[in-house]
Amino acid sequence: MRIEQFRYAADNLAYLVFSGTCAIAIDPGAADAMLAFARSQNLTITGVTNTHLHPDHTSGNARILEKTNADYLDCRNLADNEPIALENEVLTVITTPGHTHDDVCFFADDFLVTGDTLFNGTVGNCFSRDLDAFYHSLKKLMALPGPTRIFAGHDYVKESVEIAQAIDPDTPGVTQYLETYDPDRVTSCLADELRINPFLRFNDPAMIRRLEQRNFPCDTEMDRFKSLMQAF
Repeated sequence: MRIEQFRYAADNLAYLVFSGTCAIAIDPGAADAMLAFARSQNLTITGVTNTHLHPDHTSGNARILEKTNADYLDCRNLADNEPIALENEVLTVITTPGHTHDDVCFFADDFLVTGDTLFNGTVGNCFSRDLDAFYHSLKKLMALPGPTRIFAGHDYVKESVEIAQAIDPDTPGVTQYLETYDPDRVTSCLADELRINPFLRFNDPAMIRRLEQRNFPCDTEMDRFKSLMQAF
């Protein structure tokens, strides 16, 4: 299975995921560029969906649906572990409430489309106000294979690394992380996120010490995650 990334607006990222001649458009804000790419590759867009329903992620839905015979897959109706068939391969839905109540991610064998749940270097805002749900959603993603490539909904890499270093100036691997940053194809692997992303480092002894020094609750994983989200 293959993935093509499209930048639109200031920092939004849209995706075509495809296998053979069959493609699905995810958060298709770059609708015209995506349609042109599909034509150039002889792809048929059979589905349109979103990681969540914020307007900056749904702005291209109507255009794609107007120009194709694609089905609309409402993310609110997608179930955890639901398979989406693309010819002989399967894209798997992972429900990830937290940023909103209806967020989902899409997992293939070696990549994950994360929307605004997990960014390259940070995580999304908890607009749902349900930090418990957000924690459990991130734990699902953290359990995936380390080489999994993360394709997020926005390019916040440089700002996120600055925040990570402000939280922990000794964050390991930051230089190498920035060296791999490419604004024309924004991605990272999950193993690197577990290493440098402060909001996934709630079990890192160095991060625990920093929380203790600031007298933040840190007895449990949940305590530490909530402390990080609420403090930073």
